[in-house]
Amino acid sequence: MAARIASISGVEHTAMLGLGVYRPQRVVTNDEVAGPIASSDEWIRTRSGIRTRRFASPEETIISMSAAAARDAIDAAEIDPSLIDCVIVATSTWLLLTPAAAPQIATELGLDNVAAFDVSAGCAGFCHAVAMASDLVKGGTARNVLVIGVERLTDTINPTDRGTAFLFADGAGAVVIGASDEPGIGPTVWGSDGTQHHAIRQDKDWMEFFAEIDEKGTDAVRPYLAMEGTAVFRWAAHSLEKVCRDAIERAGLTPEDLDAMVPHQANGRIIEIMARVLKLPESCALANDIEETGNTSAASIPLAMEAMMRVGDAKPGGTALLIAFGAGLSYAAQVVALPNWK
Repeated sequence: MAARIASISGVEHTAMLGLGVYRPQRVVTNDEVAGPIASSDEWIRTRSGIRTRRFASPEETIISMSAAAARDAIDAAEIDPSLIDCVIVATSTWLLLTPAAAPQIATELGLDNVAAFDVSAGCAGFCHAVAMASDLVKGGTARNVLVIGVERLTDTINPTDRGTAFLFADGAGAVVIGASDEPGIGPTVWGSDGTQHHAIRQDKDWMEFFAEIDEKGTDAVRPYLAMEGTAVFRWAAHSLEKVCRDAIERAGLTPEDLDAMVPHQANGRIIEIMARVLKLPESCALANDIEETGNTSAASIPLAMEAMMRVGDAKPGGTALLIAFGAGLSYAAQVVALPNWK
C-alpha cells in the first residue's frame, strides 16, 4: 500500500486586515503633460476626469514605494511581521524579466525565507492577487499574505503619445490578508479575453527592439506602453456589468447592500457608466481617486480605497465591490469588507 500524503487545511474566512499606500511626492498638473501632446487641461479633464497625478522621482522605486506601503499595511493590520508567510506583488512595470520584485521587497521588509512572487495581470493584478492570497490562507498554505499593487508607469509611457501620456501615473498600495471571524473577502469573479490582447500592450517585444538596435543604432525607438482607448472603453462598457453583478450575487448580496464601489481608476467616464448601469443606491459611495491620482494600474484600487476612507466617504468594515480590468484583457471582481488603514 502506498504511503499516504498528509493534507492541510486553513481557515473558513479571510479578510483584508490592514491597508497602506504610498503616493509619490511630485504632483503633476494637466498643464504640465498637455504640451508634448498638443492638448489642454480642459481636454484631459473632459476625456478622463483627471486633474492631477503623481510621478515618482528616481529615488521612489518599485522596491521603496512597495516597502513604504507595506509597512503601513502591516501596522494597520496590527500583526507581527513574522506571521506573514507570503508576499504577492502585482505590477506591470518591474522592468526585469527575472528575478521578480517580490523577493527583494520581502527582504527589504525583513521578511526572511517567505514565499514571494510577482503577478502580471495588468490593472486587474491587485484583485487577482487578493483572490490568490485569500485562497492561500483558506487552504492553509499561508497564515497571512502581504499583497502589493505597485507601478512606475512613467517608466513605460511615451510623453508625446496622445493616448497614454496624460492617463498613467505612479504609486503603491498594500493589504495584509489573513484569518477573520466573519467573511471579509467574497468569491472572486475573474477571467480574460485574449482576443483583445492588442488593446493595451507593449508596442514591440524586446527581440524586435534588439533587432532595431542592430539596424538603426541609437535611432532605435524603445518599447512603450500603447493603448487603443476606444477599444478598451467599448469592451469595459459592454462586459463589466455582468462581472460586477456576478460578484455581488456570489457574495450573497444585492447592489443595495453595498456601502462603496471601488472600480479600477481607468477613466472617469467608465466609472460613471459602471455606477449608472448597476443602479447603485445613493448611499453607496463611488471611488473617484482618478481625479487626483490618475491611472496607476495595479496600484489603483488600494490607492482608491485609502482615498475614500481618508476623506470619510467610506469606513473600515464597510462592504465594497472591487472591480478591475486591464491588459490581457484581464478582469476580476470581488466584494470585500474594507480594511483598517494607515
